[in-house]
Amino acid sequence: MAERSRIEWTDQTWNVVTGCTKVSPGCDRCYAETFLHRWHGVPGHPFTTGFAPTIHPRRLDEPLWWRTPRRVFVAALGDLFHAQVPDEFVVEVFVRMWWTPEHTFQVLTKRHRRLGSLVPRIADHLRHIEADLAQVDCPTPLTWPLPNVWLGVSAETQQWADIRIPALLTTPAALRWVSCEPLLGPVDLRPWLTSPGGVDWVVVGGESGPSARPLDLAWLADLIDQCATTGVPVFVKQLGTAWAHQHGQRGRGDNVTTWPEWARRREFPHTAPSTRESPCAAAA
Repeated sequence: MAERSRIEWTDQTWNVVTGCTKVSPGCDRCYAETFLHRWHGVPGHPFTTGFAPTIHPRRLDEPLWWRTPRRVFVAALGDLFHAQVPDEFVVEVFVRMWWTPEHTFQVLTKRHRRLGSLVPRIADHLRHIEADLAQVDCPTPLTWPLPNVWLGVSAETQQWADIRIPALLTTPAALRWVSCEPLLGPVDLRPWLTSPGGVDWVVVGGESGPSARPLDLAWLADLIDQCATTGVPVFVKQLGTAWAHQHGQRGRGDNVTTWPEWARRREFPHTAPSTRESPCAAAA
């Protein structure tokens, strides 16, 4: 179930996991839950289980067939590191990301503890797989952490930034990012924007949906300033449904041309996906 995405900071979604459970205030009006519940009980539909965490093994090999490099949001409708996703399945997802270095995979989670404990162990699994592949003449050099995988955590409030970001920074990753969406209060990221091995990219946005909580533009302006003064790229995704309604607009406040000039920041990390094709794609 890979689809071209309306999410402005990615090109495509790869929903190998769908469904989740709520863990913090950012989950209260989850867009993914609203989307998946539309299909609950529809016979034969891939989302018939509604919002129950579900793995989709048949989707694992989809990236092997994509011919043009792209940014891929992994599990946009779920959480790859949810407790109900087996360790072995997470490993299989990382195997496919390793085998497709031409794509950039954007992984986002609210499960910081499992992220921190499982990712280091994934490296050992991949090294075993690499040794097996060498025996069948498929030379896939393993670079760890995988250079095309960006690991991120959500931080909708200061409380959750203080909890999740330290765990992220101790997790091996080629690039670490933080999503402050929906931004529900002022968040100070400076301690992690200036530290060595700190946060490399920040995404921020207001909440969407009919009951969306409002985004205070002062919170947004402060985050943009934090990133500007530390040289960390920031991507403002949307100002939210509440802001849009206040300004006589429909939708989620994603029309950049109507924003204040200072808010129009849509920056990406200073990296690019590899153009090297996977030498093992044909063997997958």
